[in-house]
Amino acid sequence: MSTRFSTARELGLLACHTCGLLSRRVAGTGRLICPRCGVSLHERIPRSLSRSWAFLVAAIILYLPANLLPIMHVTSLVESRSDTILSGVVFLLLHDSWPLALIVFFASVVVPVVKIAILVYLLLSVQARSGRRPADRMRLYRFTEFVGRWSMVDVFVVTVLVALVQLGRVADIEAGDGALYFAAVVILTMLAAKTFDPRLIWDNVRRDE
Repeated sequence: MSTRFSTARELGLLACHTCGLLSRRVAGTGRLICPRCGVSLHERIPRSLSRSWAFLVAAIILYLPANLLPIMHVTSLVESRSDTILSGVVFLLLHDSWPLALIVFFASVVVPVVKIAILVYLLLSVQARSGRRPADRMRLYRFTEFVGRWSMVDVFVVTVLVALVQLGRVADIEAGDGALYFAAVVILTMLAAKTFDPRLIWDNVRRDE
């Protein structure tokens, strides 16, 4: 049994990408402006797919050095070591800090990979004009928005450690190049999710009915 529905586009309605206000399209008018916040109104985010792909491909390219390069350099009276994300997780496990190790592993390894995989799936499904399970794909999109902010946990940990250690004068901790690449990956995936227009998921639903 198919579910019939009307989209906002079919009803002549436009939603503002910034404030969410729903406005009615007036026939014969040119450029439409949101009456609440003043930004231009569009049926869909302009160049949504191409911009999302550009951010996502850049994130995938930078994800490799983000994991291979050291994220932190530690120099003390006893030793000097450099850790990548994974070696840092192993170090925490060996020193019985498994709760922190699990948090860093989940936030810095699992979340970015899952988010990239979901965005690739969403972009490919829209480009393939798939109308299958749009509600499930919307849940996946909301999931990427929700977990995106937690991907910066690893960078925050390094920042806090640097501040604390410098105050204590016990050792010298410096952020490595890996931290910069990882922060770039997180920002790029957030931009990829932001520029992706989830309304594109519903544009082809009726094609498969």
